[in-house]
Amino acid sequence: MKQLIIAFFLLTAGAVRAQQPADMKMKAFIDALMKKMTLEEKIGQLNLPGSGDVVTGQASNSDIGKKIKEGKVGGLFNIKSVAKIKAVQKVAVEETRLKIPLIFGMDVIHGYETVFPIPLGLSCSWDMQLIEQTARIAAIEASADGICWTFSPMTDLCRDPRWGRIAEGSGEDPYLGAQIGAAMVRGYQGKNLAANNTILSCVKHFALYGASEAGRDYNTTDMSRYRMYNEYFPPYKGAIDAGAGSVMASFNEIDGVPATANRWLMTNVLRNQWGFKGFVVTDYTGIGEMTSHGIGDTPAVSRAAINAGIDMDMVSEAFLTTLMQSVKQGKVTVAQIDAACRRILEAKYKLGLFDDPYRYCDENRAKTEVFTPAHRKTARETAAQSFVLLKNNPLPGGVGVGILPLKKSGTIALIGPLADNKENMPGTWAVAARFNEAITVLQGMKEVAGSNVKILHARGSNLDADSLFEERAGMFGKSLRRDSRPADVMIKEAVDIANQSDVVVVAAGESAEMSGESSSITGIEIPQVQKDLIHALLKTGKPVVLVLFTGRPLAIKWESENVPAILNVWFGGSEAGYAIADVLFGAVNPSGKLTTTWPQNIGQVPLFYNHKNTGRPLTGEWFQKFKTNYLDVTNDPVYPFGYGLSYTSFSYGDVKLSSTSLKGNQVLKASVTVTNTGAYTGKEVVQLYIRDLVGSVTRPVKELKAFEKIELKAGESRTITFNITPADLKFYNYDLKYDWEAGEFEIMIGTNSRDLKKGKVNWVK
Repeated sequence: MKQLIIAFFLLTAGAVRAQQPADMKMKAFIDALMKKMTLEEKIGQLNLPGSGDVVTGQASNSDIGKKIKEGKVGGLFNIKSVAKIKAVQKVAVEETRLKIPLIFGMDVIHGYETVFPIPLGLSCSWDMQLIEQTARIAAIEASADGICWTFSPMTDLCRDPRWGRIAEGSGEDPYLGAQIGAAMVRGYQGKNLAANNTILSCVKHFALYGASEAGRDYNTTDMSRYRMYNEYFPPYKGAIDAGAGSVMASFNEIDGVPATANRWLMTNVLRNQWGFKGFVVTDYTGIGEMTSHGIGDTPAVSRAAINAGIDMDMVSEAFLTTLMQSVKQGKVTVAQIDAACRRILEAKYKLGLFDDPYRYCDENRAKTEVFTPAHRKTARETAAQSFVLLKNNPLPGGVGVGILPLKKSGTIALIGPLADNKENMPGTWAVAARFNEAITVLQGMKEVAGSNVKILHARGSNLDADSLFEERAGMFGKSLRRDSRPADVMIKEAVDIANQSDVVVVAAGESAEMSGESSSITGIEIPQVQKDLIHALLKTGKPVVLVLFTGRPLAIKWESENVPAILNVWFGGSEAGYAIADVLFGAVNPSGKLTTTWPQNIGQVPLFYNHKNTGRPLTGEWFQKFKTNYLDVTNDPVYPFGYGLSYTSFSYGDVKLSSTSLKGNQVLKASVTVTNTGAYTGKEVVQLYIRDLVGSVTRPVKELKAFEKIELKAGESRTITFNITPADLKFYNYDLKYDWEAGEFEIMIGTNSRDLKKGKVNWVK
């Protein structure tokens, strides 16, 4: 034993020595640099303005260029192209006293020019390797075009589909959100941040932004710390534990204090409890907006931000214009500014910018590594993995055989306002997308179907009856080019071609900008004019397939009851049309699973699977007086968390536990045999949930703790085994101590959060 202990310490000491030279070299470099810096230059490093009026060839003489020369800028964001970035960087490293390079950021949210599915859609793949690959490709493309910092991943947990930014996150589950956040960080930052094809990630929005009251963007948030730690914090922490280099503060308040001025959040939790070593940037004008919150004037909110632990001010320029005076007044210390400046300089050092400020400005890479055929192929494959088959009833007379996949023969009517629109395919927050090269559903279906299929096309309806609403939902160049004809004329045209066809495909739902930032909504149904179209098409008696576009869970109870087949395609990115056609015609068997709960109507919101029980839970049939239920609808969702169908079918055997009684750190093996009982090879996400039946505080009715995505051939069976340890049972108790409690636990495995096989185990300490 003594020898083992000695060996352990020798190994540990060796590892520390191996790490020290690089850290010490960085510290020595930054120490020497900061000794040369004036206080004004240090404050300048904390300033992150927008790209402003930068024009290629005139960077030095622009307003931004003048500020850079004066040492008043630490970085820029949303400036695109190697030529522009190189020109601005040249000003920083060749026309300033200390030649400190700039950091260049951009909203690379779900791809760069090659756009992948919106993050909510991507999460439905439940494939961490695939998700990491999309971030890796995004980093390759963005870095090839001069970008070295992305404002992603967004790890805000959200349970309110009214909030438009639910489209940018990974859904409602803490565990899954943490896994996805970590995968995104690994993809962006790679194994070597100094490589010229990796970029710095930024975890946002810290914290609780997805819980905005009433689902209204930028609104206030209020919750217990018990809920913060157990439910909303894990996705942020998962990404930070994966090594994220920066964090972005959220707009909302926490415990009455805006996140941007919340020292408990930014210093106590983020740095002291979680050990975060990177830098914290505000969101757009986050410091200035605190005046509207009621925290004080510009000098006061600037002091509050720097005192809280904010390092970089995005756009407000409040640090730049007030911190010198606050230092003179003794209200901010030089040490605080030094700490913030050091963290930003460290990020630049780790990115290799001091070694080579132009390492991200290789014009050959920009020409050869962006929007490549290989990247587009991955985007097509990824999109198909994100789609969720919600319903697939048999054709009339086709017992056990769904309408989908479609045959590559006969006549198909393709109808709907989203059937032939390039601009909306990439979805929200696709700032670098090549919209004119995106693939529409019509184009994709024609190319994939082949010459034996005749495809008839009609618009059928506008996005919405209200032209002003449609204009708001078509911002940033994503117009649906409104049709001026009366609604009944467009419907008649659609019905006419439907009657000439064997099957009808309706591309309907939301437009890309109906979700995303500042796109909150009070009604989460398909717009009525589109529902009228679907209703008219159903009356033809033809088989109808709804290809549903959306950036949020929708209330589609009527559609789920009346439309025979529904394929939810989110917004699939650059290659959306091809991917949709691949799934419709069966080249790809859909395997996506929902990462949000879909309600019957807006009145059920918020609705999520891992809720708490009440003292009067509803058991048995609805309705029961004096139980927790509604008078008008059941408590059930239309589609539960984890739900998703396939063109094949899977059966689950009983859950088998290695023991029903364990002690201490023993490992429980929970197994289930899954069989492909259908006619197609398919992928299935096997999901493990645990319920802590008795606790010192109330516990959720179930919590996702593990999952595995498998592929089975028709008739094939496989036994999946999950290893469960006390680490999987831990939670934050009333005193916010992270531990597990002895007792009885329910182990559940199944195809979604509702349809589960169960077993029980008693676990003592």
